Amino acid sequence: MRKPRDYDAKLKALDDKARQLKARKREQLGELVIATGADALRIEQLVGALLLAVEATGASAKEAQHARGAAFFRAKSGARQSAHRNDSGPATDSGSPRPTPAPPGAA
Repeated sequence: MRKPRDYDAKLKALDDKARQLKARKREQLGELVIATGADALRIEQLVGALLLAVEATGASAKEAQHARGAAFFRAKSGARQSAHRNDSGPATDSGSPRPTPAPPGAA
């Protein structure tokens, strides 16, 4: 005779796995916010920027966002690789996509 399946235990295991995945996704999103420097923005400004990205419908806008994101990760990856090769301390990200502030009085 076959052993009956414990569906409740399987459902609980799937629910636990889903919770772990959601928690990891939140953690990764937080890490991205910090890595991009967006944690320095006011929360309203960050939400506005995210909404603009989500609402972008044009293919060219989406492609530009994709290219900029890929360049960000390539720059971060290159900085990590050079830090491992040099072993001279933390690597600096000179290829940061963040704009430099204008000097005072410049228009």
